[in-house]
Amino acid sequence: MNITLSQKMKEFGESIFNELANYKKQKLREGHDIIDLSVGSPDLPPPPCVTEALTSHVQNPSLYGYSLTGIDELHNAISDYYSRRFDVTVKKENEVLMVMGSQDGLVHFPMVFANPGDVILVPDPGYTAYAAGISLAGAIPYGMPLIEKNQFLPDLDAIPEDVREQAKIMILNFPGNPVPALATEPFFKKVIEFAKKYKILVLHDFAYSELYYEEKPISFLSVEGANEVGVEFNSLSKSYNMAGCRIGYIVGNSEIIGAVSRLKSNLDYGVFLPIQKAAVAALKDTSSFSEKLRAVYKKRRDILVKGLSEVGWQVDSPKASMFVWARVPAGFTSTDFTYRLIDEAGIVVTPGHAFGPSGEGYVRIGLVQNEETLVKVVKRLKRIPLLK
Repeated sequence: MNITLSQKMKEFGESIFNELANYKKQKLREGHDIIDLSVGSPDLPPPPCVTEALTSHVQNPSLYGYSLTGIDELHNAISDYYSRRFDVTVKKENEVLMVMGSQDGLVHFPMVFANPGDVILVPDPGYTAYAAGISLAGAIPYGMPLIEKNQFLPDLDAIPEDVREQAKIMILNFPGNPVPALATEPFFKKVIEFAKKYKILVLHDFAYSELYYEEKPISFLSVEGANEVGVEFNSLSKSYNMAGCRIGYIVGNSEIIGAVSRLKSNLDYGVFLPIQKAAVAALKDTSSFSEKLRAVYKKRRDILVKGLSEVGWQVDSPKASMFVWARVPAGFTSTDFTYRLIDEAGIVVTPGHAFGPSGEGYVRIGLVQNEETLVKVVKRLKRIPLLK
């Protein structure tokens, strides 16, 4: 049978992540020892309260029906969490929406507000889900380059007037993936002013809000006027090591929340109720889990950044997130360098161009292995000529 794909599928080629995964499998079959630092998936367990809640509620036969929406208990927990952690008031009745992981919401969001041909301002480099959502909506991405001389913040002044007039949505992500930059309050104030002037909706992806080191990230919603123009996405995947549970949420402008909820009601039947109960337990947790988690990642960060410096690879020490954004040595493209690292050191990272044109010349390195393994990474790098 001759199976033909839709025109839309032509926009979804095999991702670099799949290519790297296949090359990694090939190397493993050949007997190579591979250390994978390419995928941003937590390798640590969730807090005990999460596993205890799951264990308890999964035994309840009444919790196996459709959940449809977020339970009141979850909405309350999200509202309380935002008040406690960011001093932000979120109305649990109409300013909170549960999604099946933030990626789910990020991909669907453009379809709610953008028509084919509309412009969406997107960070370049940026998380790959943004491009997928824009493509599904038939919208046109306009990349806002994140470059070092601007502290990896978008230069709003550089956006042409005609693009500003056509733009429907601006996507931001701080702390960022792949670039672990932090936003400032003056920057967010400028974003709000810009959004109001050009009638642009702002989507702030705050998935790494709890993974920070020396400086706590700013919630977009904590800045005056933000709720008038936008929403904030958050997730339990990275903050509480619940990546496989697939639960996240959107908070902010009630009109935006209501519109996304309308789409979601036509797409799925909600998140498994025991997972919602576990999310409630995580958001209510007042133990030292988050502090300990940050300490683990900070130690990993320091080992890797110091080790890379010792082998002659100077990289910026990230202030937040679980990634190091590293410029590749002169003479290499990001892809060439990535495959050479696999071949010569058995280390897998992600080439920066996978996240957008401005990512060329960089690789993303995940802090997703334990300290002992990261020490091994540095030892391997010392033995190869790539960085000498």
